[in-house]
Amino acid sequence: MAQLFAIHPTHPQPRLVRRAADIVRGGGLIAYPTDSCYALGCDRGNAKGAERLRRIRGIDERHHLTLMCRDVAEIARYATVEDAQFRLLKRAAPGSYTFILRARREVPRRLTKKKTIGVRVPGHPVAHALLAELDQPMLSATLILPGAGAPLSDPHDIREALEHQLDLVIDAGACGVVASTVIDLTGDTPLVLRKGSGSLAPFAVEPV
Repeated sequence: MAQLFAIHPTHPQPRLVRRAADIVRGGGLIAYPTDSCYALGCDRGNAKGAERLRRIRGIDERHHLTLMCRDVAEIARYATVEDAQFRLLKRAAPGSYTFILRARREVPRRLTKKKTIGVRVPGHPVAHALLAELDQPMLSATLILPGAGAPLSDPHDIREALEHQLDLVIDAGACGVVASTVIDLTGDTPLVLRKGSGSLAPFAVEPV
């Protein structure tokens, strides 16, 4: 059964953040808050955790998972970031954006899709504290169940629905129900793949 940690949404308790990070390091799959909505997360090297995540979401390996990173510098360790892309990332991160970039050659193929990778720097204090404690990115996806019209937003509902499929639910209060904006930065100009909670103003583009 999934544990439930009540963590303050703006001043996360270090003791609970450390315990949550230990669960992730130990192979656990968790639900945690972001600045858009709740997400599923596991250690980036945890192949079984990624399989469990995909099973809950009802998605296969053709669907991008996201590397949740602490900052733009960490993104650049996993993706090729040119000067123009770097300026855009610095303008928008942290925030409710997922970016598609060219993956570096050393990134494992199971984390990429057609040599690209999805990356994000979340703005939620709890997510940021967890990533800082882990000292590495976390593999992640929006917590929306198959056939659902919107992500689950209440941690108690998440635990009730997934108590036997998760190891931990972080309760930092209700989140939104609109996923992040997804922007492809692999071409000459930014391409909006999904208009979500992140504003398009920093990019001067319209959704496709």
